[in-house]
Amino acid sequence: MNSAAAPVPARNDVEVIGLVGLAHGTSHFFHLMLPPLFPWLMKDFALSYTEAGMLMTVFFVISGVGQALAGFVVDRVGARPVLFAGIAMLALSGIVLGVATTYPMLMLAAGVAGLGNSIFHPADFTVLNRRVAQPRLGHAFSVHGLSGNIGWATAPVFMAGIAATAGWHAAGFAAAGVGVCVLAVLWWRRDVLDDAAAEVVATAHDANRPAPVHQLAFLASPAVWLCFAFFFLTTSAFGILQNYAPAILGNVYDVSLVLATAGLTSYLAGSAVGTITGGFLAARSERNERVIALALGLAAVMALLLASGWVSSSLLLPLMAVMGFGVGTAGPNRDLLVRRAATSQFGKASFGRVYGFVYSGLDTGLALSPLIFGPLLDAGRFNAALTAVAVLQAASLLTAMRVGTTARARSAAHRVSA
Repeated sequence: MNSAAAPVPARNDVEVIGLVGLAHGTSHFFHLMLPPLFPWLMKDFALSYTEAGMLMTVFFVISGVGQALAGFVVDRVGARPVLFAGIAMLALSGIVLGVATTYPMLMLAAGVAGLGNSIFHPADFTVLNRRVAQPRLGHAFSVHGLSGNIGWATAPVFMAGIAATAGWHAAGFAAAGVGVCVLAVLWWRRDVLDDAAAEVVATAHDANRPAPVHQLAFLASPAVWLCFAFFFLTTSAFGILQNYAPAILGNVYDVSLVLATAGLTSYLAGSAVGTITGGFLAARSERNERVIALALGLAAVMALLLASGWVSSSLLLPLMAVMGFGVGTAGPNRDLLVRRAATSQFGKASFGRVYGFVYSGLDTGLALSPLIFGPLLDAGRFNAALTAVAVLQAASLLTAMRVGTTARARSAAHRVSA
């Protein structure tokens, strides 16, 4: 029997977590490279809202398909070179945007950004799972989620601010500069991200687990498909809020656009606080699906209260913040749950492909959500859209419970047979 790996200093884990968080925040920054520029792009290219929105559909479709495939590349060549390639692609998308003179060039910028974005979940989680000690993984996933929120929060101010003063072309080049700077930092500290090195978190138990007979064997696992469904459901709910929260709240409660937009900001702020809280809970719980169920149950209740139209408009911001807190708390626990579903059946050699596939459900949800629920708003059914958020969150918590039960049963069966 192999001996367990020696304990790893917290300082090493902190650096790995920080660098991966920087990369993930950059990917989320590029999620919102284009939307803040829509007022300028629509004017200069005479675009409709549908044409402008199609840019983000292209982004997420390419990201979703690419993410499912990127996991195989990560498992074959390692996460570090794939991570560097993704950052480089994001920087290239900024350059394409900066030189764009036609709508097809904007489409190309969106496509290149989507391709760059596709690698981050399989690469990030492979590095974290291989280079961070188990007791600190909950905090690692918490920082990973929080860094994404920071990237989302930074991009609109950065892109719109530069566009307002120097034009949208300059904003594109500035975004490329962000990507180049991050790539330089990651390259400088590349040894820290070397997932091909001896695994500091490896255990004899996992090392002895046989590998699956085929690289696509994970597609036959119900737990993997349940994880995919979980991501699809949760991000479909988030997509409704991300795209339409100001319009929904403004119409249901007859409040100003400023207050309605502040509702989305409250949701994101609550989500950030929840992500930090979820990291501590994830590190202390072996039943992450229960934490997810409670957190998403809280979020669903808040969505139903808002959908009722009965609450005072003065409670909009607190209720949106609590809903965001619930969703944020579920995040780190969700990531640990995916880890358990992967390792309980396929071992650590499958991190890339499993994470890549299940997280493609995230992109699928974000890509389809506007197409599925936009007609509700076109029909004036704003309350129904909020009800749909609650239903999706409730369905996702049931899925999480099923994932946890399945993974735990498989791990128990493996221990009996070992």
